[in-house]
Amino acid sequence: MVHFKHSGKRCKTRHALAKSARQRGFPSVNKMTQQFKDGQKVHIKIDPSVHHGMPHRRMHGKTGHVIGKRGGSYLVSVTEIDATKTIIAHPAHLSPQK
Repeated sequence: MVHFKHSGKRCKTRHALAKSARQRGFPSVNKMTQQFKDGQKVHIKIDPSVHHGMPHRRMHGKTGHVIGKRGGSYLVSVTEIDATKTIIAHPAHLSPQK
């Protein structure tokens, strides 16, 4: 039998995108409807229970700044090793930097 390598958006994320027992379930309404201003710094923390607007798993744990809004999601500019990338992320996957 031939085994194919899986390469979807959520491959190899069994532990990276797992919630603890007390955090399981859908997030609160406040988390889903939070507002951000342009230029505000945000942390990208993927919530696995919200599938829409989910950034790539490589961006989990990164910090960027909001550069705009597109629909219900936000455009976030993140600097990787030597490049600046723009990510579209739902507010459920973002948290403000304190």
